[in-house]
Amino acid sequence: MSKDHIGELEELVLLLIVMLKEEAYGLAIRKALSEQANRSVTIGAVHGTVNRLESKGLVESSMGGATEERGGRRKRIFQITSAGKQALEKSRDVKVNLWQQIPELNIKNA
Repeated sequence: MSKDHIGELEELVLLLIVMLKEEAYGLAIRKALSEQANRSVTIGAVHGTVNRLESKGLVESSMGGATEERGGRRKRIFQITSAGKQALEKSRDVKVNLWQQIPELNIKNA
C-alpha cells in the first residue's frame, strides 16, 4: 500500500486534524470523531491511526505544554504535512470522480 493511499478512518482523522488545528491531540480527535462523524472509536484506535499516519509522513507531531488538568502530562499535538494534504486531495478526487460517474444519483458537484 502506498503512503498516499488512506483508509476511511485515516481520512477522517486527517480532516479532523486540519479542522482542530492546535487542538489536534488524541482525546480531542476521538471526541470530534464522535461529534462530527458519528463514529465511536477507542483512544487506542485513534493513537494507532495517528501513529500510522505519522509513519506514512502524512502528519507530524510535537509535544504541547504540560497542564495541571492532565496531571502534568503533555499533549501530543498533530499537524498535517504537505504529503497529508496531497493524500486528502487525491482521496477526494477519486471519490468525486466515482460519484460523477453515477448519473442515476444526480450528483453534479460533490
